[in-house]
Amino acid sequence: MSELLTEARNEEAIKPSYWARAKKYWYLITFIAPAALLITALLAAVTGNGSWLWGFTAIFFVVIPLVDTIVGEDPYNPSKEEEKDLAKNDSYYKNVLYLATAAQWAGLITMTYVVTQYSWAWYDIIGAVISVGALHAVGITISHELGHKVRDKHQVIAAKICSACSGYAHFNIEHNKGHHKHVATPEDPASSRMGESLYKFAIRELSGTAKRGWSLEAERLKRLNKPFFSVENELLHTLSITVVAYSALTLAFGWITLPFLIVTAAYGWFQLTMANYIEHYGLLRQKKDDGRYERCQPKHSWNNNFKATNLITLHLQRHSDHHAHPTRAYQILRDYPEAPQLPHGYPAMMALAMVPPLWKMVMDKRVVEWADGDMNLVNMDPASKEKMFKKYHNPQLAAA
Repeated sequence: MSELLTEARNEEAIKPSYWARAKKYWYLITFIAPAALLITALLAAVTGNGSWLWGFTAIFFVVIPLVDTIVGEDPYNPSKEEEKDLAKNDSYYKNVLYLATAAQWAGLITMTYVVTQYSWAWYDIIGAVISVGALHAVGITISHELGHKVRDKHQVIAAKICSACSGYAHFNIEHNKGHHKHVATPEDPASSRMGESLYKFAIRELSGTAKRGWSLEAERLKRLNKPFFSVENELLHTLSITVVAYSALTLAFGWITLPFLIVTAAYGWFQLTMANYIEHYGLLRQKKDDGRYERCQPKHSWNNNFKATNLITLHLQRHSDHHAHPTRAYQILRDYPEAPQLPHGYPAMMALAMVPPLWKMVMDKRVVEWADGDMNLVNMDPASKEKMFKKYHNPQLAAA
């Protein structure tokens, strides 16, 4: 049955369609995050109803998954000729990212103003924190796309400005030089292990990626015979933008602003952690005879192809193609039907990951199926290894 579905999907993917022509303009949906945050913040201020501060939280975790369910998947892959055309005429797609970066800051500033200049119940402020955190998650996705274009200085600068919105200075360096090198291995703090809860992963990932990002930049500067504290330090560029911007907002709106900005940024980092948790859960690259890991393949990333969330995340959910071609622009990323598939888009999977028993019930069996029952092929939490082997190890599945 799965082979028939894959074949039908491939046939659908090669058909020219209205969707293929209109998709260019649907990428503007990435503005939904800052626009929704700005509008709901203003509605809260005008009406005095703090429930509006929960607005984007509801959109992110409820409305978007429902839209995904209704509109379904996007099987379309551009032809080779279309790929060339999309790559050649990419100024539109870059401008979308530049404008979205500015909109991220507009959304953050507006919500910060409304939260700090009006009186709200504590539970409404929690809604604002989660909503801004979701905004930061989308912002880091934008920064991720920009940061991979290392040969385009304008996109690199925009990536720093976008990462600075959530104070995540080390992200681009760590992601490009660390995660992409070690993905789907036990050495990667940004690749989650089967049996590891989101919260256990968060402790390992947040500290591990920060340490790796700053270490990678320190090593680069050392090779160049440059001091760590210098204008050459890429991470200090981003951190400086954050410090200046957060300081200006604190001076403008009062000291209560700073803790709000810090807490919302931290929750934004956790939102990225949720995405990392989802993308490679349990998947493992095998070591070759020479001790090095095999090349990252489509099977080493969980994929999802729902239309709405793929537009919002700039095709980040087509994760296999992204790891195969890190510098490939988002509008060209391709679907791999043969890659392991998530049952839903990132927002729904994030909500599921926050309830570890439900996550394991849904995802562990998929990891076992991916490994054909051989748990030696799985990236596993050492503390859960014995339990996982007893429960799932059945290499006869591969033979069957």
